[in-house]
Amino acid sequence: MAGSEAAWQAAQAGVDVVIHEMRPNVATFAHQTGLLGEMVCSNSFRSDDHEQNAVGLLHWEMRQAAGLIIRTADKHRLPAGGALAVDRDPFAQSVTDALLAHPRITVEYAEVTELPDHGHWIIATGPLTSSQLGNAIARETGAEALAFFDAIAPIVYFDSIDMSRAWMQSRYDKGDTEKERTAYLNCPMDKAQYEAFIDALLAADKTEFKEGETAGYFDGCLPIEVMAERGRETLRFGPMKPVGLTNPHAPEDKPYAVVQLRRDNKLGTLYNIVGFQTKMKYGAQTDVFKTIPGLEDARFARLGGIHRNTFLNAPTLLDAQMRLRSKPNIRFAGQITGVEGYVESAAMGLLAGRLAAAEILGHSIDTPPDTTATGALITHISGGAEAKTFQPMNVNFGLFPPVEGQKGGRRGRKDRYKAYTDRAKLDWSAWLAPMQEPA
Repeated sequence: MAGSEAAWQAAQAGVDVVIHEMRPNVATFAHQTGLLGEMVCSNSFRSDDHEQNAVGLLHWEMRQAAGLIIRTADKHRLPAGGALAVDRDPFAQSVTDALLAHPRITVEYAEVTELPDHGHWIIATGPLTSSQLGNAIARETGAEALAFFDAIAPIVYFDSIDMSRAWMQSRYDKGDTEKERTAYLNCPMDKAQYEAFIDALLAADKTEFKEGETAGYFDGCLPIEVMAERGRETLRFGPMKPVGLTNPHAPEDKPYAVVQLRRDNKLGTLYNIVGFQTKMKYGAQTDVFKTIPGLEDARFARLGGIHRNTFLNAPTLLDAQMRLRSKPNIRFAGQITGVEGYVESAAMGLLAGRLAAAEILGHSIDTPPDTTATGALITHISGGAEAKTFQPMNVNFGLFPPVEGQKGGRRGRKDRYKAYTDRAKLDWSAWLAPMQEPA
């Protein structure tokens, strides 16, 4: 996401760009293709609410900046209530096609294994940086990259789901159209079924880490087994919460827990199990997930998995222009910088591409103010965060400076968030205004 967006922004500014992509010649654990915009963990860009949600505000900022990733996501949007979910394969193909068709962009399919000494570079290798390049980064920075483990949720064939037990409904019927209000597939559980599911989950065979691997998890993408180990009710107050839903097969029965699935492609033939990232072994996954009512005969297009992600201690290594302090000809962008999520990664690519292009063209620009979503992220990773405890971070209003005169408390949260977004939109528009129009 970050590399694709960075290349697009720099090329649109009038700079010739070469994309170095090691896939498909060199594979990763999680990717399945060589497409430049391939999505791995999920097909969702999360909330699209740009007045009450920080990630929705980030969507808005990227749209205003003519972002390739957000434009392509809008083009391949799927019903998902208030979220922006996409048909992942056509999305990746469209991103790839747009970049290959750009007259200023060339793609070279080969692995980069060393940090270059000359030229302007943006390293946007994401969390699955190859071992050789990762080692080169570690040698240059004088410290091992920090790391955490990330997990992938399974995908189910829709025609294998028992719709006499499941039903279609977005939580609280959220959405402006019937498609949006029925964007999620729901599988209900009573208390006995939920307890049996938790027992099976806790007892299942799981992937063991190699000796010496001590990385933790990113809290926004915990495996369901880890959540269950924190307490038997944790999942019921997390991805399996039963609120805002009514089972039409038994309207009087209140589910004790609900498993939700979200459409994964435009055809509606594939659904991913929301929040069900897992480190269970493949055989255990099919056994456990088939205990879910409606999924007894489920067939899986993809099972879940776990992989090791790497990221920089950005506050100590990068300057405010996203450049490596020891090699300022190199910028970093995306998840390797310590932002978390597709949207955040793409936003950092958008910023890195514009900053690099401006420097090459001789009219360097300041980073956006920290009152904007993009500015709050770059401020966080370039020095706003405490280096000793630095961990991957999604965009959130906690990264924004307070709005003067706004009081705290849950009662005033809606007004406070609206004040954040109103201020951000004005400041983002002002930051964009003096820039050269895209070529």
